Amino acid sequence: MTILILGLLLFLGVHSTRIFANDWRSAQLKRLGEGPWKGIYSLISLAGIALIVWGFSLARQQPVLLWSPPTAMRHVAVLLTLIAFVLLAAAYVPRNSIKSRLHHPMLLGVKTWAFAHLLANGGLADLVLFGAFLAWAIACYAAARKRDRAAGTQYAAGSAGATAATMLVGVVAWALFAFWLHGLLIGVRPFG
Repeated sequence: MTILILGLLLFLGVHSTRIFANDWRSAQLKRLGEGPWKGIYSLISLAGIALIVWGFSLARQQPVLLWSPPTAMRHVAVLLTLIAFVLLAAAYVPRNSIKSRLHHPMLLGVKTWAFAHLLANGGLADLVLFGAFLAWAIACYAAARKRDRAAGTQYAAGSAGATAATMLVGVVAWALFAFWLHGLLIGVRPFG
């Protein structure tokens, strides 16, 4: 569990600088330049992801069950992860209505994904992993909305075509992950 927690601290820590140390982040970005800053940020993020994957796989070898979720929660998780993938797609497809209305769809997607996995899994490692991502996404979303209000950020209206493309990209990505990649990468097949 220690490796998982260390990975979460690295990955979520570096992704939390805008929440807890935005002025320091801006000073470092100015001092180092955008390229070196992104390089350091990426290396720390990759190290965090590697530790999270390794730590979670180790924790799953000796699971500590906290509760047994009802089977129905798996079905709820399937629906919620579909929504999460559409929200993630909305962060990248330009000029879609989802982003224009919700402003930070990636963070909402992470919240939805983490919550779905907390509903469907009852292990200690699951609680640590998905609970940490949920808490981080909640704090990050609140900070991002606060920055938007302070800066008077306006989001351009989305188009129907871009929104339809967002939905399509999200559904296709979800289907690829749910039916193939989740089993291949995680070792758990959501659909048996």
